[in-house]
Amino acid sequence: MPVQLKFLSIFTNPTQKSNKTLNNNRQHIMNEFDVKAAEWDKNPMHWDRSEAIANEIKKLIPLNKNMKALEYGAGTGITSFLLKDHLKEIILMDNSTEMVRIMNEKIEASKVKNMTALNFDLEHNDYKNSKFDIIFTQMVLHHVMNIDAILKRFETLLNPGGYLAIADLFSEDGSFHGEGFEGHNGFDVEDLSKKLNKYNFKKINHKECFLINRKISDNVTRNYPVFIMTGLKPAN
Repeated sequence: MPVQLKFLSIFTNPTQKSNKTLNNNRQHIMNEFDVKAAEWDKNPMHWDRSEAIANEIKKLIPLNKNMKALEYGAGTGITSFLLKDHLKEIILMDNSTEMVRIMNEKIEASKVKNMTALNFDLEHNDYKNSKFDIIFTQMVLHHVMNIDAILKRFETLLNPGGYLAIADLFSEDGSFHGEGFEGHNGFDVEDLSKKLNKYNFKKINHKECFLINRKISDNVTRNYPVFIMTGLKPAN
């Protein structure tokens, strides 16, 4: 994951320094997921986690064939493929070129008609082409630096009566990604619930939905629980 540049000219404007570092970090993240894309679907845990999250979404949210969905940070689209038969249309959004390429290949190979892959950086740009009835995302939020900004964008993109579903790590000690990771070490679900409420989401609920068993060194393996949190944008 991105490592902040430590040596910059003393004559560099502080704003330029901050922006340059942010842009370098952003490019590093995108490049890392571009590299991971080709092997992503070969990891059984990715399928197991997506299936657990998709099942919880189906239990917690009244999906129907009239709903238009956005999967934010869709990766290779595993979760969306598991939900496609329960929704009218899904936009699979990711800012990794290679992830989007693989999604397009999978969509074409399976001849799915209600899924569209989109290369777009929602963390830093407003998306104005559509509104959605549900937005879901898994294991993406801890990579997003400005949580308030992305939650505000989610709220703006949802139709009244629309749903948000977030799956991510509970707070952890930083060992999940290790040294150099500049995102969030999971989330305190009570604090995140308050943030959703701040952006007008109601009926906020959360529960544990999956356990990641991850090797963090040659002889150490740790369990990292994953939560799913849902919220409703009021109809009026």
